[in-house]
Amino acid sequence: MRCRRGRDAASPDSRESLCSERRMTDSPYSGPNVPDHVDEAVRSVTQLHSDHHGRTTAPQRAVNRITAFMARPFFIALVGLGVVGWIGANLIASALGLQAIDGPAFVWLQGAANLFSLFVVMLVLVAQKHEDELNAHRDTLTLELAILSEHKIAKVIQLLEELRRDSPYVQDRVDRQADQMAQPADAGSVLAATRASDLAATRASDGV
Repeated sequence: MRCRRGRDAASPDSRESLCSERRMTDSPYSGPNVPDHVDEAVRSVTQLHSDHHGRTTAPQRAVNRITAFMARPFFIALVGLGVVGWIGANLIASALGLQAIDGPAFVWLQGAANLFSLFVVMLVLVAQKHEDELNAHRDTLTLELAILSEHKIAKVIQLLEELRRDSPYVQDRVDRQADQMAQPADAGSVLAATRASDLAATRASDGV
């Protein structure tokens, strides 16, 4: 399915997100051969990325476009050719006895390189911050799903234990490990235990 670009589209980035979502939906992996839960998971991930790009502001989109343009290999060659051309033109002008715009040691070129480096650093920081927001949302979603899965597993173990105690066909016995696993883990306690373990390992490595 070819994505159409109508005039009523909100922005190029929103069109790109919509096109990617349609490609994901119409991909050969979405079909009768794919289980429903897999297809739903794919759509959920696509929706997460679509929502993230949909909330992107116009200045952020401009920064993303510039960063994507500068990240291409030909841009390195373009900058290199520009530097070589600037140096060569000034050297040729000096050799011909003409007034060079920026003769050796090319002060103007050094100043332009410093300003360009500052500009690139700022672009990278802004673009990286935008990507970090998506990574933070993804990490939060992963953590929430992990906690939810742990609660579901604990509930299943609890139901199995109740079935074993109530069923006359299954021998009833005390399983302390199953009783412990039937209780959902406390995230705060797990975090405190992890920090204590990391602190103990750090002290042991430092010889404290």
